[in-house]
Amino acid sequence: MTKQVLSGDRPLTILDQLSFTVEAGESLAILGASGSGKSTLLGLLAGLDLPTSGRVILGGCDLFKLDEDGRARLRGSMAGFVFQSFQLLQALSALENVMLPLQLQGAADAKARAMHSLDQVGLAGRAHHLPKHLSGGEQQRVALARAFVTRPKILFADEPTGNLDAATGSQIIELMLHLNRAEGATLILVTHDATLAGHSSRQLRLEAGRVVPRQSFGDSH
Repeated sequence: MTKQVLSGDRPLTILDQLSFTVEAGESLAILGASGSGKSTLLGLLAGLDLPTSGRVILGGCDLFKLDEDGRARLRGSMAGFVFQSFQLLQALSALENVMLPLQLQGAADAKARAMHSLDQVGLAGRAHHLPKHLSGGEQQRVALARAFVTRPKILFADEPTGNLDAATGSQIIELMLHLNRAEGATLILVTHDATLAGHSSRQLRLEAGRVVPRQSFGDSH
């Protein structure tokens, strides 16, 4: 898969002929410095962006043979997302934020499932607090609860610890991997932190839009 954009009147290659497979239930960390193409790759894997060439097969479907609405429906049925900025709705409580994706699906038991999901991340006692009354780590736990509440087959996480201190970030990664194992979901994690990435079952490192061979990755750490 290749992704190019125009820089002036010349094409700039962001990702250069990447090819890899992620197994169901696996936890894959995508590593690389700023500008290496990590977030672009995550956007392509989730069907949020279109490649210049190549394809992504998600759940047996070729993402880029679907139109935008079709990709959105597939994401809604299969994927969860966690971002660096938490992206909680500030006017809603923790519980209401977690209930939201279930309500959009029309689930009749949204409240009970959301409470269970908050309990899984250790925040049942903070269910009725607004985001502004929660710490950064607690807000990211709410975001995790929201991501997992629909039982997604795959979770995309883009620098989920970027706004957290090292100790809290490590706790969030451990919790994410615990939920990954408990729920059987595939986890694709973008991070610049090799230590956090080391907790995942496999690492893929990008440099200048290409995958670094495993032996080179190992030799550099």
